[in-house]
Amino acid sequence: MKNLKIAGVVLKPNSPQIKDDFEAIKELFESNGISVLLESSSAKMIGHNGFELDELAVICDFLVSLGGDGTLISLVRRSFKHNLPILGVHLGTLGFLTDITAPELEGFMDELVNNNYSIDERMMISSSIKDMSIVAFNDIVITKKDLTGMVSVDAKVNGKVFNSYYGDGLIVSSPTGSTGYNLSCGGPVVYPLTEAFIVTPISAHSLTQRPLVLPVNFEIELVIKDANGAVAIIDGQDIYELKQNESFKITIAQTKAKLIHSFRRSYFDILSQKLKWGENR
Repeated sequence: MKNLKIAGVVLKPNSPQIKDDFEAIKELFESNGISVLLESSSAKMIGHNGFELDELAVICDFLVSLGGDGTLISLVRRSFKHNLPILGVHLGTLGFLTDITAPELEGFMDELVNNNYSIDERMMISSSIKDMSIVAFNDIVITKKDLTGMVSVDAKVNGKVFNSYYGDGLIVSSPTGSTGYNLSCGGPVVYPLTEAFIVTPISAHSLTQRPLVLPVNFEIELVIKDANGAVAIIDGQDIYELKQNESFKITIAQTKAKLIHSFRRSYFDILSQKLKWGENR
């Protein structure tokens, strides 16, 4: 693995109180021979100078997300075309994606500078919505525009209708996103290095509708049948309005997200801690 000498840091938005945490982490990196540069909006937030993300990604060997899972998801999507490894540092409790907390970072530095870490390559979802190419790390959610009524969606695989969903909406999730909204709606937990689509109805009108796992060589097409239209929500961050009979296709992205992880903690350690598995034995 490439020696990591320059880190590009992105901070949780609208959190100027994060400045002290950033300064401490910057000092820690620099004391271990890693230079630190800040992304421009993060820098402005705490009164520093910074670089636009595209410029930062060219200069740096890796990126660092300082915040929570939402900050990491946003950074993965924004830096997608640069294909850089990303280290997620969580400032609160342990996250599903950011499995290194700020207090643990000092103990992880020896591993980082000596290339004793893993890089997980996670599949991402690709789609074209409103003639715009988008990528999702966790999920694409189709749901109703308001609190009343339901939404109707036809789902096709390789051009053939396989189901019609009627209810509060539909989730198409990556394995990484299986522990997000998918899990809240009764979908399965899927190991994050798996390559699969998880299709989960949201409060389906019919009790026969169940979550479905599909291979990634399928092309999924979603067609909005409801007269009131619907909205597509990308990773809980971007929203697109869709009209009746409007459709879009979903495929696996050709590039994967690269997440830096410590060998000390496995994915199952995180599940046990977050989901309280095994506590009633």
